[in-house]
Amino acid sequence: VQLVESGGGLVQAGGSLRLSCAASSSIFSINIMGWYRQAPGKQREFVAHITSGGRTYYADSVKGRFTISRDNAENTVYLQMNSLKPEDTAVYYCKAVYGNDDWGQGTQVTVSS
Repeated sequence: VQLVESGGGLVQAGGSLRLSCAASSSIFSINIMGWYRQAPGKQREFVAHITSGGRTYYADSVKGRFTISRDNAENTVYLQMNSLKPEDTAVYYCKAVYGNDDWGQGTQVTVSS
């Protein structure tokens, strides 16, 4: 499945952004849809994922601030990011796990202090 992220941008600390990940085909049966991020000079890290049953998991660093959701009818996964911090600055990637691992191209999020 092809994944296209959007919604990134520049925001001040304390602000919000909503990222979208649009899939080229149905995500109804995809086991896990997730978000990862990679900051300059750092390894890619887990942010959040949602299972086909709707269970959600978050990295401790974003728990309580970020919310992942999926709209199977629209083949889209969202990441609502609130109370953003400068350390959230990174390229955010969408991932589909279903036997294969498919990644999107990423969207840049920059949080200014």
